[in-house]
Amino acid sequence: MATKPSELLDTLLGYLGFVTEIEEIETPAGLRLLVHTGEAERLIGHQGETMEHIQFLLNRLLQAEDMSAPKVTVDVEHYRAMREDELVSRAKHLAEGVRRTGLPVQLEPMNSYQRHLIHDAFKEDPDVLTVSTGEDARLKRITLRPRH
Repeated sequence: MATKPSELLDTLLGYLGFVTEIEEIETPAGLRLLVHTGEAERLIGHQGETMEHIQFLLNRLLQAEDMSAPKVTVDVEHYRAMREDELVSRAKHLAEGVRRTGLPVQLEPMNSYQRHLIHDAFKEDPDVLTVSTGEDARLKRITLRPRH
């Protein structure tokens, strides 16, 4: 029987010394585990790095048990959701400049998930096109360009 992702995360965080409550949220992108804890800052880490490492480890453990296990997203006290909203909001603000001036704007390097969020936010935009550029998958950038 496959291990439930929230139970595995709870066990993992318990071994690391965290007292948590984990909420399961089904999203169109899959399962999101929202962690509530009094030590959110420590669990999130610098710019979300600790949270990212825990998510990576959780998914590796789940896939070691079942190669077809769907990817799980870990969020701590809505940190990831707020960062995603900020990222898309900043890109939409910059897109207004692209609309006004007709000049392309290049965004900062992003991971594949962040780039997916931006591409998705503009997929039906009639004026702005998104293009990923760069060789290194971890350092690719998105350029916002006029569609016409």
